[in-house]
Amino acid sequence: MSDTAKKTAVPAIELQHLTKTFGKITANDDVSLSVYHGQILSILGENGSGKTTLMNMIAGIYYPDHGQIFVDGKEAVIRSPRDAFRYQIGMIHQHFKLVDVFSATENIVLGLEEEGRYNLKRSEKRVREISEQYGFEIDPSRKVYEMSVSEKQTVEIIKVLYRGADILILDEPTAVLTPQETEKLFSILRRMRDDGKAIIIITHKLHEVLSLSDQVAVLCKGRYIGTVNTAETNESELTEMMVGKKVTLNIDRSEPKDPKPRLDVKGITCKTREGSEILHNISFTANSGEILGIAGIAGSGQRELLEAIAGLQHVEGEILYHDPKSGKTENLRDKTPLEIRELGVRLSFVPEDRLGMGLVGNMDIVDNIMLRSYKKGRGFFLARKDPRALAEQIIKDLEVATPSAATPVRRLSGGNVQKVLVGREIAASPTVLMAAYPVRGLDINASFTIYRLLNEQKERGVAVIFVGEDLDVLLELCDRILVISSGQISGIVDARQTTKEEIGLLMTRSSAAQAAHTQKGGAADGAEQTHA
Repeated sequence: MSDTAKKTAVPAIELQHLTKTFGKITANDDVSLSVYHGQILSILGENGSGKTTLMNMIAGIYYPDHGQIFVDGKEAVIRSPRDAFRYQIGMIHQHFKLVDVFSATENIVLGLEEEGRYNLKRSEKRVREISEQYGFEIDPSRKVYEMSVSEKQTVEIIKVLYRGADILILDEPTAVLTPQETEKLFSILRRMRDDGKAIIIITHKLHEVLSLSDQVAVLCKGRYIGTVNTAETNESELTEMMVGKKVTLNIDRSEPKDPKPRLDVKGITCKTREGSEILHNISFTANSGEILGIAGIAGSGQRELLEAIAGLQHVEGEILYHDPKSGKTENLRDKTPLEIRELGVRLSFVPEDRLGMGLVGNMDIVDNIMLRSYKKGRGFFLARKDPRALAEQIIKDLEVATPSAATPVRRLSGGNVQKVLVGREIAASPTVLMAAYPVRGLDINASFTIYRLLNEQKERGVAVIFVGEDLDVLLELCDRILVISSGQISGIVDARQTTKEEIGLLMTRSSAAQAAHTQKGGAADGAEQTHA
């Protein structure tokens, strides 16, 4: 019997009755599960279900209050990441921990104790051997600041393999990858599985779970619900296991009704303080009663584009808003952010630091909801509806987990803070709603709730601009998709007719090819292209 075959007779990792608490909060409650060598296991669960805490105990970042961890059948005591590496466990975090001015190889060997004198050429040779073995594409001498997001992720994966990891944990590995990069990563992970590695993945994307993993383990409110074979389950069953009830996973996209131009963006250019262009000659139209999606690799200019419309970035060009109430056309470029908001143009941007975008941590939910509209004792919420009643409605509709509407926002989990942030803007009855990453990090149930709310806004005649990371959702939710690459529009496509592959190609299109692409086909105002 081979070494790999021997290993599969016992679990690579076996957790028995793991419990972890933080004060009065129980993050993991008596969790027992296993993953074997030569297997890919996905961990699924709602926000706050304890997925990351559980993986952090395996990786040595947290130590369990109760329970045992077994590696290859023997009990393991893992008190630090160094201990985890001693048991051949490596975790690739969602946010990379790399030194920008170092090369790939220097980052890979950083902090590693090697026998004899440090030899960069020898290390580069080993990096190339690992790359060839699994199909990675990486230049070992390239500096990290010159790399794409997928290349940085490759460095992180090779880093744990270089240290001898036999058990790999990946936290949301596809969050910032194009479809082509995702498929390439999956191909590498399957090769690693076939080589006998045990791989654990945390992801919110159910279609990825079904296409990649061999088994799925489900957590709900910190407790282990069960493990199922991927080939014998489906999205509905997995969602029901996660939330404890049946959930409809359909995005009911209606046809736009009487769409009219609400926002005309004409040739806007945005520069940094140093003078380099973040956005170059951006032109498009956002229509009422329509959801316009924006797709692009992280850092392509999506944030700056929405901030420009909201008056938070200085730009050249025109941003023409056709006010449905007054019938007037206003150039938003000449207005302050407050004036733009009062016209009904709302921005809900969900960053990594959710408390950094207009929520005050020490204030409760009611006060945070009033915050945007409260002015001189009067405001939208005060005039239209009791703020407390509105807060209670948002808590109910978005299923915000909170003791009450009087709870300070800083005491809520990140996902629940996010629901308050998005719900506040939707509740303001905007005429243009810009929602950037509104479901980032949310579980499937909460995500579909927000998709339905965006659809409701569309059906009320709102022009919705949706920036998302999941291309499957963009294709199902949006009417048109604007693709941005390196600060330029590389195409605007019909979401009902296009494919993930086409969008992926547009996301990585070079500047030279963009000009030729924009010349093809029909274009609105000479700038907008729609593929049939």
